[in-house]
Amino acid sequence: MRNPYVRQLKLGPMDNFVYLVGPADAPDVVVVDPAWEVEAIEAAVKEDGKKLVGAFVSHCHFDHINGLPDLLSRHDIPVYAQREELEFSEELRALGDALRPVGAGDVLKVGREEFHALHTPGHTPGSHCLLAGDALVSGDTVFINGCGRCDMSGGNPEEMYRSLSQVLLKVPDTAKLWPGHDYADVPVRSLGEVREKNPYFAFKDVASFVAFRMRPRK
Repeated sequence: MRNPYVRQLKLGPMDNFVYLVGPADAPDVVVVDPAWEVEAIEAAVKEDGKKLVGAFVSHCHFDHINGLPDLLSRHDIPVYAQREELEFSEELRALGDALRPVGAGDVLKVGREEFHALHTPGHTPGSHCLLAGDALVSGDTVFINGCGRCDMSGGNPEEMYRSLSQVLLKVPDTAKLWPGHDYADVPVRSLGEVREKNPYFAFKDVASFVAFRMRPRK
């Protein structure tokens, strides 16, 4: 697997990770989940000698997309999101002509880099992870030590179980998991290590997973 360019930016009051991702040998990059500090995102693009050519949305929650209106006022770029998320989110639909609907399994080329859109519902209906080379940018589907909540609007624990146990099962252990929040002692970890240590990957049936995921929050 290739090693793409990945820059991880920790921005905002909710420990969000925003990402710049693209080919290691070319300037074009996309921003994943632009939120909170658009000027900091632009500064990182400039600092690394990159060119911003698009944006990906892992899902529609405010802390992952609140920078989009400002970003689009500064850059004429497409915004890619799962079709199911566009149907679910009025905030995304309000972006209008900038939107590019993505289907499960679509492969999008940015420069020399291919982005595989893995539809991983559970946190929201159109949550998706992006696989570029050996980089898996997971939004709020899965974290280093946990997975996304399923008790919010659009959440579904049965679908989350299928996303973790079936969709992400096809991603090699050697891929690096880049999560949507800084909720662990490390900011990135191999997917193999995550599957070994993250308790949400340990369940062999959906009923047990749902009982654990939906247990009362302390």
